[in-house]
Amino acid sequence: MATNASQRRWRAKNRFTKTQLNVMARRLVHDDLDEIARVFNLRGKAEAVSFSAYTAKGLIQYATHNTEAQRLLAIFVKSWFRDRDLYG
Repeated sequence: MATNASQRRWRAKNRFTKTQLNVMARRLVHDDLDEIARVFNLRGKAEAVSFSAYTAKGLIQYATHNTEAQRLLAIFVKSWFRDRDLYG
């Protein structure tokens, strides 16, 4: 756990560009983030979260004009709601 002083420094340095996201997640999610970071040569789980959000946003945008992307997105959404208790 970071000290109060180091947290204050981090917040002061990044107050206009970043917010801290502390979430409790199942071990499966942590393991998946580690894998994503390793496979795509990212700098760790925090960057894997950003990358995952970026790729999801990209898929959503691509699905607006591509039927295959629409199909894949529909499959991912349906399977998320079916299995969300495993991840949430």
